[in-house]
Amino acid sequence: MAVMTRPLLNRRLAAFGTTIFAEMSALALRTGAINLGQGFPDTDGPEQIREAAVRALRDGRGNQYPPGPGVPELREAVAEHQLKHYGLTYDPDTEVLVTVGATEAIAASLLALLEPGDEVIALEPYYDSYAACIAMAGGTRVPVTLRPHDGAFRLDLDELRAEVTDRTRLILLNTPHNPTGTVLSRAELTVIAELAQERNLLVVTDEVYEHLVFDGAEHLPIASLPGMRERTVTIGSAGKTFSFTGWKVGWITATPELTAAVRSAKQFLTYVASGPFQYAVAEALRLPDTYFDDLRADLLARRDLLSDGLAGAGFTVYRPAGTYFVTADIRPLGTSDGIAFCRALPERAGVVAIPNAVFYDHREAGAPFVRFAFCKRTAVLQEAVERLGRLTR
Repeated sequence: MAVMTRPLLNRRLAAFGTTIFAEMSALALRTGAINLGQGFPDTDGPEQIREAAVRALRDGRGNQYPPGPGVPELREAVAEHQLKHYGLTYDPDTEVLVTVGATEAIAASLLALLEPGDEVIALEPYYDSYAACIAMAGGTRVPVTLRPHDGAFRLDLDELRAEVTDRTRLILLNTPHNPTGTVLSRAELTVIAELAQERNLLVVTDEVYEHLVFDGAEHLPIASLPGMRERTVTIGSAGKTFSFTGWKVGWITATPELTAAVRSAKQFLTYVASGPFQYAVAEALRLPDTYFDDLRADLLARRDLLSDGLAGAGFTVYRPAGTYFVTADIRPLGTSDGIAFCRALPERAGVVAIPNAVFYDHREAGAPFVRFAFCKRTAVLQEAVERLGRLTR
């Protein structure tokens, strides 16, 4: 029998292996630690939206294949949402595409828009699927690092400009930004928009935390800036806003040409999914403004509970302007190896966190930072804070 000598996993994916989320979640199960690593809520979203999904199931809506672009009700609701919140007008028939969460939207966008060798600028640290999707598309990722400054992580616009070359195809944005919690300002987005137009670049922007912004921060879609609608693919998702992450309902909004391109890739990934949940998310997007206001206020209180607890436990805390996550610097605790720290933390304190270094190409830049999720019940966060206090006792 012939011996297979060629590696089974293709070289584009060989570097990725098991995600850090799987590793740390398994560690939480094995040790009984509180899992503040993976970013999912530990309670369901609004009861009326859950019942809308049940009603769709019972009424036979979505139990068979839904339309490839997504059910019309959801595409219309997405278009209404973009108009209501941002003044962006999209045709639900030609400029909205429903995807299996934001992760598929990212994958389909990059597979559709990149040729092998194209360069993609991504803000570092970045969500791990970005790197894998760029690799699967045959692109080359070019990180631009967000660096800590005055209590937050900041983008160096001069560094961003310097990284654009003749091979750059697109800029992959994420704002509000996971894991740092940075929300790019109007001034920063204006410079990025001018650069994209000057160098004829596309922009793919992951805005899944759009409604989770705090302390007066403004979420501004870059597509709303002059000259950007025609070159931007905007990605949204129901999971984070409505606390139904398991439903995996996301979407893109873009021009007909960009939407058609992304749909060409998406149709050969999953084709369709989440039929009954699409109807429920359509209702969720039409919830009154009070829902979004209450969500922000609730998460703000949880953010402050965890941030104060981390500071009390000896960490340097970067209080986020958005998202589910707090980044903390472990150096005041006498160490700078975040990966080793997070692997030991469940045994030391009964809490799981994620090392930010895994989100960097420049591992040394992220080495001392770790990420904690605050999208958990208040009682869980209080217990986690109590446990983390052991680190300095």
